[in-house]
Amino acid sequence: MSKLKRPTKRRIIFHIDMNSFYASVEMAFNPDLKGKPIAIAGNPEERKGVIVTSSYEARAKGVRTTMNVWEAKKLCPELIVLKPNFERYRAASREIFKMMSEITHLVQPVSIDEGYIDVTDVHDQGTPIEIAQNLQKRILDELDLPCSIGIAPNKFLAKMGSDRKKPLGITIMRKRELPMTLWPLAIDEMYGVGEKTAEKLKSIHIHTIGDLAKADVYQLKQLLGINGERLKNRANGVDDREVDPDAIFEFKSIGNSQTLPQDTTDVTAIKQLIDQLAEKVIVRMQRKEVVGKSVQIMIRYHDRKTITRSRKLDNYIDAKDDLVLIATELFQHHWNEEPIRLLGVTVQHIEEKRNVGEQLDLFTYAEVEKKEKLKQTINQLSEKFGSNAFKALQKNDNKELNQFKTSFQKDFLDDYTK
Repeated sequence: MSKLKRPTKRRIIFHIDMNSFYASVEMAFNPDLKGKPIAIAGNPEERKGVIVTSSYEARAKGVRTTMNVWEAKKLCPELIVLKPNFERYRAASREIFKMMSEITHLVQPVSIDEGYIDVTDVHDQGTPIEIAQNLQKRILDELDLPCSIGIAPNKFLAKMGSDRKKPLGITIMRKRELPMTLWPLAIDEMYGVGEKTAEKLKSIHIHTIGDLAKADVYQLKQLLGINGERLKNRANGVDDREVDPDAIFEFKSIGNSQTLPQDTTDVTAIKQLIDQLAEKVIVRMQRKEVVGKSVQIMIRYHDRKTITRSRKLDNYIDAKDDLVLIATELFQHHWNEEPIRLLGVTVQHIEEKRNVGEQLDLFTYAEVEKKEKLKQTINQLSEKFGSNAFKALQKNDNKELNQFKTSFQKDFLDDYTK
């Protein structure tokens, strides 16, 4: 049972959502970009590069996430397209969550640019609205980054509140006001309702959040399973999830994906990419001292059709060779030979090494210990000089740094505690 439960006290929860985070960080880093339409894209030079995020100035011209660079520039010829700098974004995120943790220890990051805090028991820093205003002002003054904050008695309403006013909004969501504030919104605007779920709900004449709040729970469960009842509860402002600082440690998978510079069917290039992705995953697993018992690949084709396929393993793995072998076999078995635009490799069913244990006898212990020390040394060099550190010392090749990579997971979200 969670230690955080306070069933008799009305909670006060904030959802802090950074506004156009990547673009805002770039503008804070280079003030000359302020007020200009900018976008972050994986491959800015490539015709098929994909927009990751954009500034509000760019959005006003119609630039949207997942749009190709050439489409975005057609809408906004003056668009400034930048490559992502994840280390810069990660550093900014760390400082933001440190500020939150100075208000309360009940901080739950959910991504690099958003998180929850529970200020129910914070009585020495003003009213909740004053705490929110001070936090928003501090992030803006010290980091030059705008954010929106939702204030509510639960996570769902706090999240909906932070989405109401952007940039630099503070919104209070009260249960008694839901018929006026939440229910008139289109069902597509409800957090937790994706495109396919929205289509299903519309098929039974649920077009607004209010329609969902009043819908028959049996019909919803027939349509969406247990999620139907959960969504109805949320629409009525019911959500008993707590702000859990330990949730960041409950990740069950670690993975990486990469968008290719151009769609390809080149088997050699694909296998090289699988090797690179596997190395990234293994480095992160070893840094976290975890092992995994399932491997998944993701293939996104030229037409954006995406498939994921996985294999459950008999034994836990944490070695690159094992991951490359299994991921390659999965790919070969499931690839339909059409051009690929993105690949992903993920290790699932993660467990801490200390909880799994390895059966060692006196004859194998020394050998395993040597391998572990070698792995640690290689990992330290890899973190300092990049992957394949020994070659990097001989040849300064930064091509890999210029390629767009996306982390599926959130295993860096405890940075602010260190």
